Amino acid sequence: MRQLLNVMLCLFVFSLTADSQTNNYFAVQTKIQNGTIEGNYDVKSGMQFYFGIPFAKPPVGDLRWKAPQQPENWKGVKETKKFAARPIQGMVFGDMKSRSDGLSEDCLYLNVWTPVKRNVKGLPVLVYFYGGGFVAGDGSEARYDGEAMAKKGIVVVTVNYRLGIFGFFAHPELSAEASYKASGNYGLLDQQFALQWVQKNIEAFGGDPKHVTIAGESAGSISVSYLMASPMSKDLIAGAIGESGAGINPTLAPVTLDVAEKTGLDFATKAGYPKLADLRKLSTKEIFEIYQESKRFGFPVVLDNYFLPASIPDIFAAKKQAMVPLLVGWNSAEIPGMAFMAGQQYTHDNFVNRAKKEYPKDYDLVLKLYPNDSTKQVEWSATQLASDRFIAYSTWKWFDLQRVNSNQLVFRYLFSRIRPPLADQSLTSGLAGGTVKKDANAFKMPEPIGAPHASEIEYCMGNLSIVPDYAWTADDYKVSETMLNYFANFVKTGNPNGGSLPEWLPAKAGDQNPDVMVIDVNSKGIKAPDDARYQFLDGAYGNRK
Repeated sequence: MRQLLNVMLCLFVFSLTADSQTNNYFAVQTKIQNGTIEGNYDVKSGMQFYFGIPFAKPPVGDLRWKAPQQPENWKGVKETKKFAARPIQGMVFGDMKSRSDGLSEDCLYLNVWTPVKRNVKGLPVLVYFYGGGFVAGDGSEARYDGEAMAKKGIVVVTVNYRLGIFGFFAHPELSAEASYKASGNYGLLDQQFALQWVQKNIEAFGGDPKHVTIAGESAGSISVSYLMASPMSKDLIAGAIGESGAGINPTLAPVTLDVAEKTGLDFATKAGYPKLADLRKLSTKEIFEIYQESKRFGFPVVLDNYFLPASIPDIFAAKKQAMVPLLVGWNSAEIPGMAFMAGQQYTHDNFVNRAKKEYPKDYDLVLKLYPNDSTKQVEWSATQLASDRFIAYSTWKWFDLQRVNSNQLVFRYLFSRIRPPLADQSLTSGLAGGTVKKDANAFKMPEPIGAPHASEIEYCMGNLSIVPDYAWTADDYKVSETMLNYFANFVKTGNPNGGSLPEWLPAKAGDQNPDVMVIDVNSKGIKAPDDARYQFLDGAYGNRK
């Protein structure tokens, strides 16, 4: 009996010891422009973390729908050990897995992961912007976690920015009160303001303000394209990475200020609050409910002649964009083919009829560019055409504009790894790259034939191990290590090549079949096989310069 008690006592002591080792942090402090902050140092990984750092005044009260303002200085030590609130948003993408402290209009905070050691400085910096269609998302999601990238010797920053009605609402009275006589684009101005904060403060974390690469996926990638184009931000960056998306017709392209103001005024008038003063008096809850009742999907980006003086194609054609290296790409099956087929079955006749309806003058060419003889061909072509129309073409156009209108290196990828089965069969894949519980109301995604939208994020950021939704295999970790190293090399040098990675050739201007890196279990560089599709869509969307 005594022996049994001794064994149980040993097991109890061991369990206490094991539990005590799960928290490997001690507090660390650093001085930034507005005061001293306190984060955590992980003795196991050697990383430092600072979460929830304010980079602007809370955009509330009279600052609602205004450009971001410099934060107030504080006395003492501000604790920055947990993620701050994410921007106000509905459950647009129920599969997003936030780690934030609720939701609030007071959301302008950023997070820093740094590997800096004593007497180390001048580390390259990656600033990452989340996706979500400018209506959802936040910088705390596990798939955006910066630790794996930071272990490559990079200071990583994720940034919250305003969304939806709080981030992109334009109104004639808002334009009248602004010093720059425009409104809207507050979410993009938040991003630009965060880049200014990085310039002023990143040295405190060991980073080099002259070596800042910006990156993002979907709306985050679209943001990167706008930040490259904007005269307010183009000189704040040394490189850019875009994952599936650019702000070019038909993908969240900008509208004129007149159109944006009319859209906002019509919205406010229908809600019963045409006057700006009355709107500002409303609570967060009231504004949110009015927006939800409208069933709008956000508000458009604006040609405000301030942050954005012209369209991206016009700015790049005039060679007024950021002249920096660009790494850009998209996924092999961004969106299911049913998005083009409008619910019809994958048959030759159905595909032909859809092509004739969408492209009545050019359907013969469309049918040549997107083969449709067999059911499988139709499924693939419908998927490719839906993906091109959704986001792949606009990303290609951004890629093409930079390689033609700059002397910088431009690298293009196609992410092709199909995720493994779900680890929990009570879940189903969602629309934004994550998972939701299976139920009668959950949208049932079809079985993927390629890599769907947003599925590359946890691979390129090295976060498979902290995104447990899928039954990751050794091959998935191989793909992740390849993509993570490509991205890390690019952040460090402006070139993804290095070590034993397959050689990735830059795309040359004027090449009709430019080089593209296919990222999969056996990644390899190839000549682009189907850019004729994008040349056609370039004319169809009126973006050819």
